[in-house]
Amino acid sequence: MYNSTIFSQVKRSDYKKIAEITKFLRKNDLNIDTSVEIFITVTRDNQIIACGGIADNIIKCVAINENVRGEGIALSLATELVNLAYENHHTHLFIYTKTQNEVLFRQCGFFPIASVPGIVVLMENSSCRLRRYSEQLSKSRQAGAKIGCIVMNANPFTLGHQFLVQQAAAQCDWLHLFLVKENTSTFPYVDRLRLVTEGTSGIHNLTVHPGSEYMISRATFPCYFIKDQGIADNCYTEIDLKIFRQYLAPALGVTHRFVGNEPFCEVTSKYNEDMQYWLSTPELAFPPIELVEIERTQYEGTAISASWVRRLLAKKQMDVISHLVPDCTYNYLISNPNIRQKSASLPSEESVITVGEL
Repeated sequence: MYNSTIFSQVKRSDYKKIAEITKFLRKNDLNIDTSVEIFITVTRDNQIIACGGIADNIIKCVAINENVRGEGIALSLATELVNLAYENHHTHLFIYTKTQNEVLFRQCGFFPIASVPGIVVLMENSSCRLRRYSEQLSKSRQAGAKIGCIVMNANPFTLGHQFLVQQAAAQCDWLHLFLVKENTSTFPYVDRLRLVTEGTSGIHNLTVHPGSEYMISRATFPCYFIKDQGIADNCYTEIDLKIFRQYLAPALGVTHRFVGNEPFCEVTSKYNEDMQYWLSTPELAFPPIELVEIERTQYEGTAISASWVRRLLAKKQMDVISHLVPDCTYNYLISNPNIRQKSASLPSEESVITVGEL
């Protein structure tokens, strides 16, 4: 390797260098991902020849100048990124990358989890972690002919969520509920989990599972190397549901997955349609899962949604909110003025809606 090759860390606050990284990524047919907190650049003669970034425990925006491929730069960059993640206490790492880069990251100790052939592959730095997680889930398996599952964001937990859980549980021998874990929502994960647990405490045939990084959030799915938003949405859906059907559902014996109907958000409505396909298609050699769509509960003729609650919260209309959320959520909102202030300052979150948003 040349003596003039330099590895450097670049923080988001270094706007000049971030602009150079953005330009380099575009030359390599990539966009910059705004969730990346810190980049590692490889420069030679003051020119970027490779870069990659870290967003929590996800490696993103990896690009290598085609003129230096074959020199071992990619392996060295990947090693630096992994070491940086470890320094920041992230040891369970994921990477989304183009399928043609899969061999490269296999050399760096990453293993494929799920892929969309020819477009994207999701990999992690363990060959057995997902299997161990599935084995751990299997300890919560319950007997019954009809085992249901719900995945939700609950941002925040509303009477709509509560109604969905109640209706699903009434139709099942047992119901498993997963909460999206990423803290990309207005309400912190730990608070959302507590509200869901409290709001469903009276349902006897229900297990509320702590969030899992294997429940993919749309907010963390990288679209920086997929130019067409429609294709990006399809890839997100396919990756998320392949993991669910291949690993998580069989561990729990899930036969049915429940969702609320989606009258507002086209993204979530399309997700529900795609879910119908991926949960039942014989393309996947795993037991099919029946999708059950439940009509949402309403207030004064309008379907209750978390996005409606957030909009009202931004306007401080607590009187209306009291009709849309259970007591546990209302008391939480009243006792947390910082959340109300945060909601007032945030733009709409519909663009980062996650699976199970209601």
